Parts: sequence; structure tokens; C-alpha cells
Amino acid sequence: MTDPNRTEPEGFDPFEPATPIASSQGAPRNMAKDPTQRPGWERATLEKLAFASLNEQKAARRWKTFTRLSWLAFFIFLVWLAMSRSAPSAAKTTAHTAVVEIKGEIANGGDASAEFVVAAMKTAFEDEGAKGIVLLINSPGGSPVQAGIISDEIKRLKAKHKKPIYAVVEETCASAAYYIAAATDKIFVDKASIVGSIGVLMDGFGFTGVMEKVGVERRLLTAGENKGFLDPFSPMSDAQRAHAQAMLNQIHTQFINVVKSGRGDRLKLDTPGLFSGLFWSGEQAVEFGLADQLGNVDYVAREVIKAEEVTDYTRRDNVAEKLAKKFGAAMGNATVRSLQSATPALR
Repeated sequence: MTDPNRTEPEGFDPFEPATPIASSQGAPRNMAKDPTQRPGWERATLEKLAFASLNEQKAARRWKTFTRLSWLAFFIFLVWLAMSRSAPSAAKTTAHTAVVEIKGEIANGGDASAEFVVAAMKTAFEDEGAKGIVLLINSPGGSPVQAGIISDEIKRLKAKHKKPIYAVVEETCASAAYYIAAATDKIFVDKASIVGSIGVLMDGFGFTGVMEKVGVERRLLTAGENKGFLDPFSPMSDAQRAHAQAMLNQIHTQFINVVKSGRGDRLKLDTPGLFSGLFWSGEQAVEFGLADQLGNVDYVAREVIKAEEVTDYTRRDNVAEKLAKKFGAAMGNATVRSLQSATPALR
């Protein structure tokens, strides 16, 4: 409502916007609400943006440094784990029975490899507190080469340290596993254990008949007429088959000689199929002279070695070693692929 007694200055228009009233500093009052009206606002804004960018770069550098240090700490931790084995780090002075496990397939690169088993046996034999060594076996067999290395090392260590070594069978001691057990002083089994399988095999598949039926032609080029005689897509000649059989027979003879040397007069050589690859229960193995008596680790430690305390000397791949092997394999494959891509090919 308009005051009738109020007089307006000449030329005043009530619909025109009012002119801002100057503050005590001489600037308009509404300048505080609009920063763009302040003098030097461009410089202040640029300074804020510059400082924000610098802070962001500092944070990024700190995060990158933290990430690198974390990875470095992780790899140092892996190396530390790789250097620490599951075997005892120092010799035990108290009397005890040393146990070395042979479990799973006997193969290069596995827990039951000659590398791990021999290293564990050496540590056990050299420990003054170990009064005897037990090979705790649960294996279906594997490589005759790995088994041969372990068998030879058993004989050498026995002669050097004059300590007894026994084999204790859990579920299975067959083929290459029995090759190893035969080198020990005595073999103890459970009555239901599977023992024996003194033989050698070489297996594979042949698809030549199927390929002929479906009309597939195998194109295999070799330098040397017998280079590809184990190729499953190529036929095997009689001469090649005879060569492979002669090699298997030779390895089988080596196996038989090791068993006869290790078991001696305890073997019942008149047992039908003794060296044919058959296997028997633990009770039958004792009857045929393939094993000595029934017993487990605790029994052997308590009654045979007379050192009831049992210490595990088994060496295994720990988590760090497995990760390192996988990482190394991945890096190796990547390197091979890069080299292959950089190598010219004849096409």
C-alpha cells in the first residue's frame, strides 16, 4: 500500500529497479553475493584451481608409492616363505623318529619328487637326534627314474650314517613306490594295504581306424623314420612295437633286480605272478615276502626304533613356491609368445 503523505522525487518511476546503495567501503551491497563482481576474482579462482590440481597430483603420487611399496613387501614375503621349508630348521638333540612322507605320484616337480624326498632324507640322516628314519608311503607309483634316484640315495645314506630306515605303507605302495620301499631295511604294512605291481607300462591311444572311417588324413612330417612312432594318429609298425617292448623289458628287469637285491631271501620267488605286475593285500604281501610285518608309524617308532617321539621331515612346495612357479610359468609363456611373434616364419 502506498503512503499518500509520501512525496517522491521528480522523475521517479516505481517500476524501475532501485540503484544499489553503496556500503561503507564504497562498493555495492549485493557485490558480496556475486563473487565475479569482486576485483581480482579471476586470479583467486586460478589460484584455487592450481592448488587443487597440485593436491590431486600429490595424492596420486602418494597412492602410487604406496602401491609399489605394497607389491615390494608382498614379493619379499613370498621370498621369505619360499626360503622357509616345512622340514625342521635345526637339528633336534632329543631322541626321535624321523618321518619322510612319499604321497601321490612319484614325479619330477611334485611333492614326491626325488629332489624333495632326497633332501628330506639327508636332513633326517644328518640329525644326531634321529635314531631311525621312516618312509611313510601312500603312492600308486610313477617315474622309474625318480624312484631309482631315491632308491640309490637310500643305500648311500644307510651306509654313510649307519642308521636304520624303514618303509611304512598306508593305503598303497605299488610300482615305483615299491621300487623305493624295497631299498629300506624293513617294510611294514596294514593288512588291507595294496602292495606290489612290479611291472612297467607305456600307454597311449591310437585313432588311425577312426580317421580312416571319417576320411581324415594325418599329415605328419619327420626327419627320421621312427621319430613319430608314438604319435596316436599314425600307425605303429611291428619293428617300432618290438623296440618299445624291448625297452620296457629292460626297465622291468632293472626293477626286478632292485627288488631281489633289497628283499633277498625274504622273497618267496615261487609265488605265481610275483613280477607280473599283480598286486596283493598287505597280509598277502607279508606271506609272499614282499613285506615284513604288520605295523604303523607309531608302532615302528615305539617298538622298533625305540624313539617314540615322531618328527616330520617332509619337504613340500609351500604356497609361496607354488605362486612363484605359476608366476614364472606365466612370464615364461609370455616371453615365448613375444619371441615367436617377433620371429619371421616361412609360409
